[in-house]
Amino acid sequence: SYHRTMKRELHCMLLPILEMQKSLNCLFYLEAVQVLLKHSADVNARDKNWQTPLHIAAANKAVKCAEALVPLLSNVNVSDRAGRTALHHAAFSGHGEMVKLLLSRGANINAFDKKDRRAIHWAAYMGHIEVVKLLVAHGAEVTCKDKKSYTPLHAAASSGMISVVKYLLDLGVDMNEPNAYGNTPLHVACYNGQDVVVNELIDCGANVNQKNEKGFTPLHFAAASTHGALCLELLVSNGADVNMKSKDGKTPLHMTALHGRFSRSQTIIQSGAVIDCEDKNGNTPLHIAARYGHELLINTLITSGADTAKRGIHGMFPLHLAALSGFSDCCRKLLSSGFDIDTPDDFGRTCLHAAAAGGNLECLNLLLNTGADFNKKDKFGRSPLHYAAANCNYQCLFALVGSGASVNDLDERGCTPLHYAATSDTDGKCLEYLLRNDANPGIRDKQGYNAVHYSAAYGHRLCLQLIASETPLDVLMETSGTDMLSDSDNRATISPLHLAAYHGHHQALEVLVQSLLDLDVRNSSGRTPLDLAAFKGHVECVDVLINQGASILVKDYILKRTPIHAAATNGHSECLRLLIGNAEPQNAVDIQDGNGQTPLMLSVLNGHTDCVYSLLNKGANVDAKDKWGRTALHRGAVTGHEECVDALLQHGAKCLFRDSKGRTPIHLSAACGHIGVLGALLQSAASVDANPALVDNHGYTALHWACYNGHETCVELLLEQEVFQKMEGNAFSPLHCAVINDNEGAAEMLIDTLGASIVNATDSKGR
Repeated sequence: SYHRTMKRELHCMLLPILEMQKSLNCLFYLEAVQVLLKHSADVNARDKNWQTPLHIAAANKAVKCAEALVPLLSNVNVSDRAGRTALHHAAFSGHGEMVKLLLSRGANINAFDKKDRRAIHWAAYMGHIEVVKLLVAHGAEVTCKDKKSYTPLHAAASSGMISVVKYLLDLGVDMNEPNAYGNTPLHVACYNGQDVVVNELIDCGANVNQKNEKGFTPLHFAAASTHGALCLELLVSNGADVNMKSKDGKTPLHMTALHGRFSRSQTIIQSGAVIDCEDKNGNTPLHIAARYGHELLINTLITSGADTAKRGIHGMFPLHLAALSGFSDCCRKLLSSGFDIDTPDDFGRTCLHAAAAGGNLECLNLLLNTGADFNKKDKFGRSPLHYAAANCNYQCLFALVGSGASVNDLDERGCTPLHYAATSDTDGKCLEYLLRNDANPGIRDKQGYNAVHYSAAYGHRLCLQLIASETPLDVLMETSGTDMLSDSDNRATISPLHLAAYHGHHQALEVLVQSLLDLDVRNSSGRTPLDLAAFKGHVECVDVLINQGASILVKDYILKRTPIHAAATNGHSECLRLLIGNAEPQNAVDIQDGNGQTPLMLSVLNGHTDCVYSLLNKGANVDAKDKWGRTALHRGAVTGHEECVDALLQHGAKCLFRDSKGRTPIHLSAACGHIGVLGALLQSAASVDANPALVDNHGYTALHWACYNGHETCVELLLEQEVFQKMEGNAFSPLHCAVINDNEGAAEMLIDTLGASIVNATDSKGR
């Protein structure tokens, strides 16, 4: 064990010694490596990046160490975690002597890493021209591609390695070869601002107008990139088309507008760019510059004749986009060109609507001071105040109300700004200000919802508290809130309690239950808030409602189900325990719906094992029957929920109870092919010495049903039972059932088990 420990320590020492060699005395570390190798250090040891000592030596110019290691290696092409061999590392680091050594010892010159990059890719990218030449001399493919189809020329062009670029071009590689995205070396050089490379590629005849997969030319890239100014000038002066459009309709001028390249936009304009060219959304460069807040570009475009009243996406002006994005300086510049600021877009929205939605107070005030109409409505009947409220832009809302905007204006849906504030205002500031300025919280929209409904639906507790402090909620819910407008009383079919309970907003619910006395209010189908909370599994809401006295046993109008049924149906065991624990009388656990179904039946039907155990532990009647005579066990037999069936059997469920058609759970499990459930039921029947071969009202046994439906595993299991090894029941035998539906496997098992004589059995019609 001492020897193994020492050997392990030697292995661990070899890698760091090789890494340190790059900065310290090489001879000393060569001697250290030789000592370690003499003591059997593992030359194949790997670090956390799966790099071996040879990888480290190759990366750190440790040629002598590599010479000591290579004779001890069976393979110099071992890959690290990134898939790189020692040759990759040597090429990346530019160590020609190391590359020669590795190649002479059998290194695979075309080995590729996990991104399919070869040694020549890395040498080209790093600009190690001598290594590139060495690799080419040894047969490296100069046209090889990685997974994204980048060639060595792409790599060199990307990093600006002009000597490598020239060398590869002299070798005759295709300078217009696209990668997986359609980008040529000229594209990537322009994107990275490598102007020297761009100049060389153009001089050698590269296509300056070649498009990539998205339709972008090198000029698009030069217009957009951080360092592409000189590249752009080279392209333009060498015939690049300044009006070439990408697939989404953008020209290079659009790209300068998008990225704020001010000086480049001037160069493109001077080279003949169309100022008001449109992309596929109808946006001009001026729209784009306004959207992204590039004021200098806006000034250049306007000076060059850009149309400030040209419509873009959704019919919006550049001013719409500047106001929406909150760029006040851009708004000021666009306003100075002069046009009607109340002109609407395709949806009837003015620039003031956009400013109110965007939330920049300076933009809004600028438009108001210019005379924008603050009561102008869009096609949906919404004023700028509606937009400010919907986006919780308090300062804009404050300014609009202060300017005289109507706080109770209705849109096409009948909603006021207060409705929108109730929907989105989590801290309540906007809603509170509207209330203080005579906003009416009782106004109902066309569906009958007022601000209380909206606050409840979105769980805004603070909004509900603020509304309640102005007007008691029970009073609000009893009035239409539309008398002031002479509208008819429009009542919603669902209460705020329902909305809060359904969406699980227990804090909002706590506010509502303090003011709204009728906790058992019903919706159109007769469901109470507690029913909805139980149905959705919102335990906190169920708890709040129960503690405030909500009725647990109220049945809905349609299925006649209670909240207990709702929780059991969807498997919400915590809600179910709360409901059962607080229900009176105690037999509520077996309460039936309109079809006689108990919560236990519904839990089994949907496979909710936790709920099944909860109900059984609370004393649920395991053999209760619905109006069709079916028990919970019948349901487990049909659905195949084995855990639920096991729970029922553990609590004494009778496996031979018949439904109204005389079928037992054994019949149903065989008919449905649930072999696990069938086995459990047969075992249960055997334990009480009962006959599982009972016939239903038509004389069919479980074997008949299994054969009829072709459930061969069930047929096999049933035939193992002695009681099924003789013909019982209807003369239309199990074999008839199998044959009529072409269930050959079942038929063969019947003949093998019961004998060939059964093939001559006839039914009541002599067939």
